[in-house]
Amino acid sequence: MFVTKEDQNSVILNTDRGKFKLEPLADSIVHITYTLEPAFSSKESLMIVPQARDYASWHIEDSDKSISLVTERLKIVVDKATCAFSYFDAEGGLLVKEPDDDGKVLDVVNVMRSVFGDNAEIEIEQTVDGVRSRVKDVRQELDRVAYHSKLSFVWSENEAIYGLGSHEEGILDYRDHHQYLYQQNLKAVVPMFISTKGYGVLIDSYSLMTFRDDVYGSYVWTDIDDEMDYYFIYGPEADQIIEGYRKLTGKATMLPKWAYGYIQSKERYKSQDELILVAEEYRRRNVPLDCVVLDWMSWPDGLWGQKSFDPARFPDPKAMMERLHQLNVHLMVSIWPSMRGDGSNYREMKEKGYLLGNGATYNAFDEGARRLYWEQAYEGIFSHGIDAWWCDCTEPFEADWNGKVKPEPEQRLFINTEEMKKYLDPEYINAYSLEHSKGIYEGQRGVTAEKRVLNLTRSAYAGQQRYGTVTWSGDISARWDTLRKQIADGLNFCAAGMPYWTLDIGAFFVKNGEQWFWNGGYEKGCDDMGYRELYARWFQYGAFLPMFRSHGTDTPREVWRFGQPGEIFYDTLVKFINLRYRLLPYIYSLAGKVTLEDYTIMRPLAFDFRHDGQVYDIKDQYMFGPAFLVNPVTKPMYYERDSKELTGIEKSRRVYLPEGCMWYDFWTGQKLCGGQLIESAAPIDIMPLYVKAGSIVPMGPLTQYATEANSPIELRVYTGSDGEFDIYQDEGDNYNYEKGEYSIIPIKWDDSRKELSIGNRRGTYKGMPEEIEFDVVLVEVGRGISVEKSDKPDKTMIYDGDAVTMRF
Repeated sequence: MFVTKEDQNSVILNTDRGKFKLEPLADSIVHITYTLEPAFSSKESLMIVPQARDYASWHIEDSDKSISLVTERLKIVVDKATCAFSYFDAEGGLLVKEPDDDGKVLDVVNVMRSVFGDNAEIEIEQTVDGVRSRVKDVRQELDRVAYHSKLSFVWSENEAIYGLGSHEEGILDYRDHHQYLYQQNLKAVVPMFISTKGYGVLIDSYSLMTFRDDVYGSYVWTDIDDEMDYYFIYGPEADQIIEGYRKLTGKATMLPKWAYGYIQSKERYKSQDELILVAEEYRRRNVPLDCVVLDWMSWPDGLWGQKSFDPARFPDPKAMMERLHQLNVHLMVSIWPSMRGDGSNYREMKEKGYLLGNGATYNAFDEGARRLYWEQAYEGIFSHGIDAWWCDCTEPFEADWNGKVKPEPEQRLFINTEEMKKYLDPEYINAYSLEHSKGIYEGQRGVTAEKRVLNLTRSAYAGQQRYGTVTWSGDISARWDTLRKQIADGLNFCAAGMPYWTLDIGAFFVKNGEQWFWNGGYEKGCDDMGYRELYARWFQYGAFLPMFRSHGTDTPREVWRFGQPGEIFYDTLVKFINLRYRLLPYIYSLAGKVTLEDYTIMRPLAFDFRHDGQVYDIKDQYMFGPAFLVNPVTKPMYYERDSKELTGIEKSRRVYLPEGCMWYDFWTGQKLCGGQLIESAAPIDIMPLYVKAGSIVPMGPLTQYATEANSPIELRVYTGSDGEFDIYQDEGDNYNYEKGEYSIIPIKWDDSRKELSIGNRRGTYKGMPEEIEFDVVLVEVGRGISVEKSDKPDKTMIYDGDAVTMRF
C-alpha cells in the first residue's frame, strides 16, 4: 500500500485490492470512494451539492499495520493487510468497523440497455394507479460494464439503526432486519442511515439497493455503480448527523406558512363548483382550513396527464382561484409524469423526442424535457393562480399494482425493478422523483419568487428536500395495523434526513376491492362507526405530522361526513384541527429551524434520548419538536367494523416516558418522572400527549387559516427545568427569507430563578408587527389546557423587540 495526496484535499490509497480515496469535507464528514478502475469516476452526483470545504485541518498517521486519516473530530483507520476500515471519534471510541476482510467488494456486472424498434407494440392500460404504458417486446443489448458494490459493517450489540426512507413494514430499528430499496407506490427510498452510536452513512448511488442485518450479513449492496461512493458523517447527536447530511445534499427550503394548516383532499373533487362549495362549507362552520386538493383528471376526458383544466368542469380557473383566495383557501393540483390520449402536451413531448421508451412518460433526466414539462404546467395550470403541486406517481414504472394476491417481497422487487430498467438506465432507477422535483422547483423559481414551491410527491430521494417537496406514504389501506406501522415508517423517513413526510389520513383504500392492495374492509365508509373511530385516531396522529392532510377514495373525508356538532367524532376532529392551528406559532418556528438549522420536526425518541436504550425500538411514540411526546392510539376501543360496539375495552394506552427529565400530561397538567412506563387515559377525544419540563410552547388563538392574525401569543412555560425556544416569523409565502428577511425572538426560562427572558428580536421583514402581545402561562402541577380557549395568563406584556425579563 502506498499513499498519495491529491490537491491537498484528499488521500489516495493504492493497494492490491484497488484504489481508495478519502476526502475530508469537514472535521466530521469524510467522502470515501473505492474503485478497481485506473481512475476514479468523474460522473456528476445528482444528490450532492457543490461543497465549500470548511474543515480546519487533517493529517495522516502511518504505522507498520495501519494508516489513519485524522481530523479534529474523527479518525478513520485502514488496516494495511486487509484494507478494512474502522471509524473512531476523537477520544478513540470505536463507532463502527468493517469485517477484517471483504468489507468492501466490487463485483463486475454487465449493464444492459433497451432497444425499442419503430414498430414496438405498446400496451396501454387504465389501472387503479393511473394509465400505464408498457412495451411488450424489448430487445436488450450490452451498454457497458459496471459493478455490484457491497459495503459491510460490524455493528455493536446495543446499536440501533434508523433511516432508509419510508417503507410499509413498520420497522423502526433496522437491526436484525433487511430492506429492499427501490421506488414503489408504498416505498420512498433515501439511501441514508444513522446510528445511535453517533454516526451516519449516506450512499451516493441511484440503483436498486439492499440493506441487510440478518443471517446473510450486515451490509449495503448496490446493483449498478461505476465505483463504491459513500459519505461517513459523525455527530454524535442525531441533529448533527442530519446537519451533515444537509450540508452534503442541500438545505431544506421553507414551505409556505399555509402548508402547515389543514389540507382537505379526496379522490376526487370533479369541478370548480365542488371545490368552492367545500371551502365555503368549512368557512360557514368555522372549521379551520388552508387548502383543498384537486386530484387526477383536472384535464379533459381522455387526455391523461394533460396539464390543463377541462373547460367543461373548470370553465373559469381564474375566477375559481379568486374565490378560493377570497376565502383564504389555497389549491393544490395533481399532475402526472405520463401522458396519453393525443393531448397537446403529449404531442409536443413526442415531437421533441422527450418521451421514454414506453411512449408516455417524459424523460425527467433530460434538462430540455424538464424545461418543457414546466412550461406546459405553467401555461395550463400555474398561470391561473394555483398554489401548489401534487406530483403523483413519481415512480412511474411500478408493475405490481394488480392481481388478487400480493406478490412475495422478492417477486415485487424483481417485477418492479425489471420494469424500471426497461425505460431507465439501471444505474439511475431510484432517482426519477429527484429529477422530476428539480424541474418543478427550478421552473417555478424561474417565474416567481413570491410563491414558495410546495410539491407533494409519492417518492423521494436524497437531496429532494432542497426542491420544496413533501413525501406521502402512498395508497395505504384502512386498517389499524396500517396506522400502527405508518408511525415507524414516517419516523425512518425523517431519520434519513428528509424533514417533510405525511400520509393519507384515514388511508386511501377504505373498502375491499379485487386487488391485493385495496384492502380496507369498511364497506359503509364514513357511515361505519368502526371507520369513524379509526379515522378519528388517524386524524389525531395526522395533527402531529409535518403536513396535516386527509385524503382517500371510497368515502368522503370532510369533517361533517363523520357526524354533526355535538357528536363525539365530529367534535373530536374539530378539536384537533383547532389544536393544530393553535400550535402554528410553535410549528412554524420549527419549520424555520428546519431550514436555518437543519432540524427535524418528527423525531424518533432516540434523537433526543440517545442514552436511554429503552427508547431504541419504541415504534409508536415520537417527539414532535423539542416539547411534545406524541402517542397515537392504534387499536379500537369503541367499535368494530359494521358499527359493532365493543365492550370491556380499557380506554387507555401504555406510554413510556423517556428518562432524564420530568413530563407533564398536556391535557391535565399531571407531572410525572421520566424513565417509567405508564397507562395513559385515551378516550376517543384524547390522544395522549406529554410535554417535557422546561419546554416553552408558543400558541396562538383560534384562527380559521394559517396567516390570520394570531395575536396574542400564549407562551406556555412548562416549569421544572431550564428551557429555551426561538420564535421564527417571516412573510409566510415568498423567498425573501433567503435574503435574511425574517425575525428570531429568543426566549429562555431559568427555573431556579423563576425568570423568563425574551431577548432582543433579531432581524426584520416586510409587514413585521412592531409589537407583540405575549400572555405567559406557567404550567405547574395540575394545570391542563382547553383547546377551545386561551388560558388565563400569569403575566401579560407588550413586546416591542427589546429584551425584557419577567420574574414570577
